[in-house]
Amino acid sequence: MKPVMLFLSMFLVAACFALPDEFSIVGYSEEDLSSHDKLIELFESWMAKHSKSYANFEEKLRRFQIFKDNLEHIDETNKKQNNYWLGLNEFADMNQDEFKEKYLGLNTNLQRRRDSSSGFRYENAANLPKSVDWRKKGAVTHVKNQGQCGSCWAFSTVAAVEGINQIVTGNLTSLSEQELIDCSSENSGCNGGVMDYAFSYIASTGGLHTEDDYPYLMEEGTCDQKRAELSVVTISGYEDVPVNKEESLLKALAHQPVSVAIEASGRDFQFYNGGVYDGHCGSDLDHGVTAVGYGSSKGQDYVIVKNSWGPKWGEKGYIRMKRNTGKPQGLCGINKMASYPTKDH
Repeated sequence: MKPVMLFLSMFLVAACFALPDEFSIVGYSEEDLSSHDKLIELFESWMAKHSKSYANFEEKLRRFQIFKDNLEHIDETNKKQNNYWLGLNEFADMNQDEFKEKYLGLNTNLQRRRDSSSGFRYENAANLPKSVDWRKKGAVTHVKNQGQCGSCWAFSTVAAVEGINQIVTGNLTSLSEQELIDCSSENSGCNGGVMDYAFSYIASTGGLHTEDDYPYLMEEGTCDQKRAELSVVTISGYEDVPVNKEESLLKALAHQPVSVAIEASGRDFQFYNGGVYDGHCGSDLDHGVTAVGYGSSKGQDYVIVKNSWGPKWGEKGYIRMKRNTGKPQGLCGINKMASYPTKDH
């Protein structure tokens, strides 16, 4: 018990220090790594910043050890990488397994065999612009937060539908992820899903309600049929982007935001803070996100991706993912399972 009591006293002493008003861009400084006391101070500051609390001291001690290990990985990576950097975000007290269980949610086991006869309307698109950013064109809503519900597939779907609706109608309307979680029966709510099924639901049921009319609960609810009299946003259907063809993804992206699937369970992805990401990841798809543009910076070509982990993650909720990797599936498998909604004028 003596080491635990000593550690407890160190925590209590550290808690009395004044918290810094601002964190560095990555959430820590080299001085924070200089001693155990400094690490405890940093942990207390991080807890305050992210409103963290734990049930008991043993749990707090366990989370501190995970925090310390994650911080060491973040610092080591930042010293090696030139194109992107990692930071202490709200996930710093979670190990990879916990993070993957709570914050992803793509379930490729649900995906039906793709209809190879389905069209790709942008196949013959030519003279693509060098860069596209649908945020600047007013076709992207605020960054949302799925919380601890495996509903990324719903957020990916909704962002793509919000985009095409604005492009066609001129109106940017925030739509309901909760309706998809509750009502898209081919998917599995907070236990995962795929975007194509969600597009199919929206097209077949007459449209999707607004976020205000059907707000997000961060858990599965009961499909509410009483909202039938409220206004909805419609789509005509959806199309799949040809698999493992980056050029095809860019052709689609030049015309509208696109739902994509990636492998996002890697540690570097968890703590991504900025830059053009080219870190280690495979192509075992486990997360649905939305590509909202592409461009280049300092010789690095990238795709702009909107995530659903809130605006404090990454670049205000976004990540720039390296393209032109030479791999057909693209970085983290981004070219493997892309699709987009269609909306007739």
